[in-house]
Amino acid sequence: MNASQIRKRITRALKVSWRDQPTRYDIEALQANTSRVGLVIKVRWALVIVLTVYSVFAAWAYMISLSAIELSGLMRVPAAALLFVVVYNTFYQATYRRLGNIAVLNHAQLLFDALVVTVLVFYSGGVSSWFWSMYALFIFEAAFILPKVWNTWFIAAVCAAMLGVVVWGQYFDLLPHVSIPFANDGLYHNITFVSVRYMWQLAVLAGAASVASLMMSSVRGRERELASSSILDERTGLYNRAYFHRALAADLNRARRDGRPLHVVLVDLDNFGEFNQRFGIERGDRMIEAVARTLSSVVTPAADNLTSANIVSRYGGEEFAIAIVEGAEPGSSVDGPGAYAIASRVCEGVAATRVDDVGVSASVGLASMPEDGSTVDELLSAADDALGRAAEAGGGQVATAREGVL
Repeated sequence: MNASQIRKRITRALKVSWRDQPTRYDIEALQANTSRVGLVIKVRWALVIVLTVYSVFAAWAYMISLSAIELSGLMRVPAAALLFVVVYNTFYQATYRRLGNIAVLNHAQLLFDALVVTVLVFYSGGVSSWFWSMYALFIFEAAFILPKVWNTWFIAAVCAAMLGVVVWGQYFDLLPHVSIPFANDGLYHNITFVSVRYMWQLAVLAGAASVASLMMSSVRGRERELASSSILDERTGLYNRAYFHRALAADLNRARRDGRPLHVVLVDLDNFGEFNQRFGIERGDRMIEAVARTLSSVVTPAADNLTSANIVSRYGGEEFAIAIVEGAEPGSSVDGPGAYAIASRVCEGVAATRVDDVGVSASVGLASMPEDGSTVDELLSAADDALGRAAEAGGGQVATAREGVL
């Protein structure tokens, strides 16, 4: 993997929309991520309100037994932490729509919140502090907002590690111990108490991660079922993205079992945002429909979408995806050149498509199994890399994962 490919992969990992000209699918993903960032900010405001109310009542309770000087010293760090949270949440509130393209922003916010809680734990007695329970709130928040189960467990592991740094750091005298009223100062050096309490804290955090992950996995599974209840794209009549992934996985397993090749073609209409700006969204939608008909006729000339072994789908916005498992003619097989010929006809067919005497070109990327990947994700990634090469070469061309633009 060369430096350019590494840089591209890093960019894709860090940004929701990494293309110079985002597709509609990119825009939808960007809007969803911005909405999740906004949700984190709202949750944090709710926590600020809860902590403020708690601080007021805690101060009132402490006044029964502590002097004003002792109370001010005790409340100084929590008040500063709360003020700090208000300041940086206000910053996020003002800027999150501009920062919504950062894919890892929610992870960073949750980790930053966990760091603030760790500071509170340190300054409120370490192993005796009750602020550690706030970690569980962030774990539940992570399960609800972050997309993958491992993201939740990552946040839980980081929270456990931060807590462990304070607890064990103070036990081994690597960190100073901060005394608080009504707590036994000797407990932080008692190995039995520290071990049993930290194990209980780990159990609670692991339990929170397990319950939150299971609940959200069930909810998201139901959402996927509802989303996939329709297998066709409403506008074009092609298969939709969800069905394409399922069908491609099944075809890949069959191809691997039978020792047959399988090819993935990704098609992206060049500069389609400019087309919409120049000719209007309505004509753009009709162009999408016309291109869909062209792809169906090119890839499956002897059959319709629902009976052909080849799969043509609308992958998102002006992007299309094709899985080639059989040749263009019934009964024929597909080898590398055959798949490239189909991809070339796709490119030529799109260029020849007209709506009200105007047309578009397309960049086409081709990847093959087993040469370019052996899983769905590997094949799609390889085809997407090839698509990027075709677009960088000026568009209206076909590129393969191995050889680039031919």
